[in-house]
Amino acid sequence: MPCGKGSELRFPVSAKGVLLEHDRVVLLLNDRDEWELPGGRLEQGEDPVACLKREFAEELGIEIIVDRILDCWLYPVLPGKDVLIVTYAVRQMDRGKFRVSREHLKFGIFSIGELDALAMPEGYRRSIRNCAAPRGAC
Repeated sequence: MPCGKGSELRFPVSAKGVLLEHDRVVLLLNDRDEWELPGGRLEQGEDPVACLKREFAEELGIEIIVDRILDCWLYPVLPGKDVLIVTYAVRQMDRGKFRVSREHLKFGIFSIGELDALAMPEGYRRSIRNCAAPRGAC
Protein backbone atom coordinates (compact mmCIF):
# COMPACT_ATOMS: atom_id res chain seq x y z
CA MET A 1 0.00 0.00 0.00
CA PRO A 2 1.52 3.35 -0.97
CA CYS A 3 2.36 5.79 1.77
CA GLY A 4 1.00 9.27 1.60
CA LYS A 5 -1.69 11.57 2.85
CA GLY A 6 -4.86 9.67 3.71
CA SER A 7 -3.25 6.23 3.44
CA GLU A 8 -2.17 5.87 7.07
CA LEU A 9 -3.69 3.01 9.01
CA ARG A 10 -4.38 3.83 12.63
CA PHE A 11 -5.58 1.52 15.34
CA PRO A 12 -6.20 1.90 19.05
CA VAL A 13 -3.46 0.16 21.06
CA SER A 14 -4.27 -2.14 23.96
CA ALA A 15 -1.56 -3.34 26.37
CA LYS A 16 -2.36 -6.70 27.99
CA GLY A 17 -0.49 -8.58 30.69
CA VAL A 18 0.13 -12.28 31.24
CA LEU A 19 0.23 -12.91 34.98
CA LEU A 20 1.42 -16.50 35.16
CA GLU A 21 2.25 -18.19 38.45
CA HIS A 22 2.82 -21.93 38.85
CA ASP A 23 1.53 -22.57 35.31
CA ARG A 24 -1.76 -20.82 36.03
CA VAL A 25 -2.88 -17.59 34.35
CA VAL A 26 -5.33 -14.91 35.47
CA LEU A 27 -8.07 -14.11 32.93
CA LEU A 28 -11.12 -11.83 32.93
CA LEU A 29 -14.53 -12.58 31.42
CA ASN A 30 -15.80 -9.67 29.30
CA ASP A 31 -19.31 -8.73 28.20
CA ARG A 32 -18.80 -10.56 24.87
CA ASP A 33 -18.53 -13.77 26.98
CA GLU A 34 -14.83 -14.14 26.07
CA TRP A 35 -11.91 -14.61 28.42
CA GLU A 36 -9.20 -12.00 28.05
CA LEU A 37 -5.96 -10.90 29.59
CA PRO A 38 -6.06 -7.97 32.03
CA GLY A 39 -5.10 -4.63 30.52
CA GLY A 40 -6.58 -2.02 28.26
CA ARG A 41 -6.17 0.87 25.88
CA LEU A 42 -3.38 3.35 26.20
CA GLU A 43 -4.53 6.82 27.14
CA GLN A 44 -3.20 9.84 25.23
CA GLY A 45 0.54 10.18 25.94
CA GLU A 46 0.58 7.11 28.23
CA ASP A 47 3.49 4.66 28.25
CA PRO A 48 2.46 0.96 27.85
CA VAL A 49 4.07 0.06 31.20
CA ALA A 50 2.12 2.80 32.99
CA CYS A 51 -1.03 1.64 31.19
CA LEU A 52 -0.58 -1.93 32.41
CA LYS A 53 0.06 -0.86 35.99
CA ARG A 54 -3.06 1.34 35.93
CA GLU A 55 -5.23 -1.33 34.31
CA PHE A 56 -4.17 -4.11 36.72
CA ALA A 57 -4.89 -1.82 39.67
CA GLU A 58 -8.32 -0.94 38.22
CA GLU A 59 -9.33 -4.40 37.00
CA LEU A 60 -7.87 -6.67 39.69
CA GLY A 61 -6.84 -4.36 42.54
CA ILE A 62 -3.18 -5.43 42.47
CA GLU A 63 0.23 -3.90 41.79
CA ILE A 64 2.46 -5.45 39.13
CA ILE A 65 5.96 -5.35 37.69
CA VAL A 66 6.06 -5.35 33.88
CA ASP A 67 8.68 -7.57 32.27
CA ARG A 68 9.24 -8.41 28.61
CA ILE A 69 7.03 -8.02 25.54
CA LEU A 70 5.57 -11.36 24.51
CA ASP A 71 3.63 -10.74 21.31
CA CYS A 72 1.81 -8.22 19.14
CA TRP A 73 -1.08 -8.67 16.70
CA LEU A 74 -4.07 -6.94 15.14
CA TYR A 75 -7.34 -8.11 16.69
CA PRO A 76 -10.71 -7.55 14.95
CA VAL A 77 -12.79 -6.88 18.08
CA LEU A 78 -15.94 -6.14 16.08
CA PRO A 79 -16.58 -5.99 12.33
CA GLY A 80 -14.63 -2.99 11.00
CA LYS A 81 -13.03 -2.27 14.39
CA ASP A 82 -9.47 -3.50 14.88
CA VAL A 83 -7.23 -3.03 17.92
CA LEU A 84 -3.46 -3.49 18.04
CA ILE A 85 -2.78 -5.82 20.98
CA VAL A 86 0.64 -5.83 22.65
CA THR A 87 1.14 -8.43 25.39
CA TYR A 88 3.69 -8.35 28.19
CA ALA A 89 4.80 -10.77 30.89
CA VAL A 90 3.96 -9.31 34.31
CA ARG A 91 4.54 -10.29 37.95
CA GLN A 92 2.43 -9.46 40.98
CA MET A 93 4.24 -7.15 43.43
CA ASP A 94 1.97 -7.61 46.39
CA ARG A 95 0.15 -10.73 47.49
CA GLY A 96 -3.24 -9.06 47.76
CA LYS A 97 -6.36 -10.90 46.73
CA PHE A 98 -7.86 -10.25 43.33
CA ARG A 99 -11.06 -8.24 43.09
CA VAL A 100 -12.87 -7.84 39.80
CA SER A 101 -13.96 -4.41 38.58
CA ARG A 102 -17.28 -3.50 36.98
CA GLU A 103 -15.58 -3.73 33.58
CA HIS A 104 -15.70 -7.53 33.69
CA LEU A 105 -18.17 -10.20 34.76
CA LYS A 106 -15.62 -12.23 36.76
CA PHE A 107 -12.02 -13.39 36.89
CA GLY A 108 -10.66 -16.91 36.68
CA ILE A 109 -7.33 -18.62 37.21
CA PHE A 110 -6.64 -21.33 34.65
CA SER A 111 -3.93 -23.88 33.92
CA ILE A 112 -2.20 -23.88 30.54
CA GLY A 113 -4.01 -27.15 29.75
CA GLU A 114 -7.41 -25.48 30.15
CA LEU A 115 -6.79 -22.73 27.58
CA ASP A 116 -8.02 -24.60 24.50
CA ALA A 117 -11.48 -25.08 26.04
CA LEU A 118 -11.93 -21.36 26.78
CA ALA A 119 -13.63 -18.85 24.49
CA MET A 120 -10.78 -16.41 23.87
CA PRO A 121 -8.82 -14.91 20.98
CA GLU A 122 -6.03 -17.16 19.74
CA GLY A 123 -3.51 -14.35 20.22
CA TYR A 124 -4.05 -14.47 23.98
CA ARG A 125 -3.44 -18.24 24.03
CA ARG A 126 -0.25 -17.70 22.03
CA SER A 127 0.95 -14.99 24.44
CA ILE A 128 0.28 -17.17 27.48
CA ARG A 129 2.14 -20.10 25.92
CA ASN A 130 5.05 -17.79 24.97
CA CYS A 131 5.23 -16.68 28.59
CA ALA A 132 5.12 -20.25 29.88
CA ALA A 133 7.84 -21.46 27.47
CA PRO A 134 10.90 -22.89 29.25
CA ARG A 135 13.18 -20.01 28.17
CA GLY A 136 12.63 -18.33 31.53
CA ALA A 137 10.16 -17.44 34.20
CA CYS A 138 7.63 -14.68 33.69
